[in-house]
Amino acid sequence: MEIFLIRLLQFILAISLIVLLHEGGHMFFSKLFGVRVEKFFIFFDVGIGKWNGSLFHFKPKNSDTEYGMGWLPLGGYCKISGMIDESFDTEQMKRPAQPWEFRSKPAWQRLLIMVGGVLVNFLLALFIYSMVMFYWGETYIQPKAMSLGMKFNQEAKSYGFQDRDILVGTDLGEFKEYNADFFRDLSKARRCDVIRNGKKVSIPLPGDINLLGMLKASPVFARPFIPAEVDSVVAGTAAAKVGLRKGDKILAINGKNVDSYNEFSNEIGRLHDVLSSVPKTHRDSMRVRTIRLVFSHQGVNDTCQTVLSPDLMLGISTKTVAALYQGKETHVSYHFFQSFPAGVKYGWDVLKGYVGDMKYVFSSEGAKSLGGFGAIGSLFPPYWDWHMFWMMTAFLSIILAFMNILPIPALDGGHVLFLLYEMVTRRKPSEKFMIWAEYVGITILLLLMIVANMNDILRWLGYLH
Repeated sequence: MEIFLIRLLQFILAISLIVLLHEGGHMFFSKLFGVRVEKFFIFFDVGIGKWNGSLFHFKPKNSDTEYGMGWLPLGGYCKISGMIDESFDTEQMKRPAQPWEFRSKPAWQRLLIMVGGVLVNFLLALFIYSMVMFYWGETYIQPKAMSLGMKFNQEAKSYGFQDRDILVGTDLGEFKEYNADFFRDLSKARRCDVIRNGKKVSIPLPGDINLLGMLKASPVFARPFIPAEVDSVVAGTAAAKVGLRKGDKILAINGKNVDSYNEFSNEIGRLHDVLSSVPKTHRDSMRVRTIRLVFSHQGVNDTCQTVLSPDLMLGISTKTVAALYQGKETHVSYHFFQSFPAGVKYGWDVLKGYVGDMKYVFSSEGAKSLGGFGAIGSLFPPYWDWHMFWMMTAFLSIILAFMNILPIPALDGGHVLFLLYEMVTRRKPSEKFMIWAEYVGITILLLLMIVANMNDILRWLGYLH
């Protein structure tokens, strides 16, 4: 419960900041061009009965704008006079246009008002990345510094990779770190250079490996090799009951030899699949959870039988990648003026990678990969870490900016599309058309939201992986 609350707090804080500044971008340009902003709300104030839906609201003296916070945390809005938006306030559109209304302003001013939110989100992300570079710098472990190499799945081995290969780079360049770009490079590469038994070997690749398939495979295409050596044991667990101790090495589970913790995790994953397919009786559950374990203690092998927890946890932890390669990290520091080009480059790379991956959304597997609020919240760490918080906030800000500029009615990009049409043809789309376009856009967004959050629920129930 504590982990859930920590993640929830980080998620709400990040989203609130992003939405506040996004809507602030719209309001800035509106005020700049003399357009009246009627309401400025964080979250939506959907009314229930006689309740207007706001947690709090206020209107400063001599101001035309009401500020407040709604109860529904799905974003926020800035209600601009004389504009057809998600509020569907069509009554004002029936009255004669007023000088302070959005519809009375030149198309170029309306365009800047509409892109204001997206512009602020882009700038916010780049600013955060720059400040992260300035304060923390960059610390990462290059794949070529991972002396234990990688563990590969069957697809990777079919291309010629072998367990314990140390990956150096591809024809696209040297690997910087083990992250999404690592897999993107592998998916597009025609050649991968590795160190195998101390010698450099080049492995030919097709140049069009499915990136989504690489990441969704279980196990994934490539992951750092982790020795099956116990680093700590949780008291009261199955591991503690059979006497496993720090430094012990797991050699086999249920008669299957394991050469790494990666392989041990794969076997536990198979037990999860078996457990999800058998009848949910206590006897069947106990049969799956009961395992035979072979381990080595100070060079002496021992065999035992133990019962895993209901979620199939043995109760041990191994060294993390960071702990395995402590002292081999690459750290780059930036002074204040260096941090801005570094932050802009980092943000641009994030955006470029995200846009490039969008093509997978239109596949069946991509649709299953869509995530809602649960998936986004789980991206935050289960503990409070300011570095990770700001990196995630910047990431969400840049993604929100990109998603908002898509030419979908009801999004900023939809309004921009119609404004560009008006600027080119010198003709405004009719108000009836704009209202129906808004309805269509809202419907599309609601359907996407339902699918994404339903995927979260199915993952939580174990029906979707």
